[in-house]
Amino acid sequence: QVRLVESGGGLVQPGGSLRLSCAASGTISSINYMAWYRQAPGKQRELVATLDSSGVEDYADSMKGRFTISGDPAKNTVSLQINILKPEDTAVYYCYALLIELQMPGRLKGYFGQGTQVTVAS
Repeated sequence: QVRLVESGGGLVQPGGSLRLSCAASGTISSINYMAWYRQAPGKQRELVATLDSSGVEDYADSMKGRFTISGDPAKNTVSLQINILKPEDTAVYYCYALLIELQMPGRLKGYFGQGTQVTVAS
């Protein structure tokens, strides 16, 4: 069993900042990379950023500038710093991990967390 738990969401005023955190636990052998996705009301889930086990960051083009991913996939943790929040950032933010489980060596499998709500409003 693998579990990803996000925290740090909430209601924030426009222009504010927020830091989301995610921790993975369970029968994990290794994590290939971790990522953040978001899904706004009525829209498809979209990629925000990824962080691989070597510490290499990557961002969706539309997310460059105000979003910073950090953490240590080798320690099963990842965070997302969001600055200068805008109402259009309102969404459920999901943590994702591509990993190998102890009982399935060599097989990569992806997991999403339950998500954390971020609401940007004055």
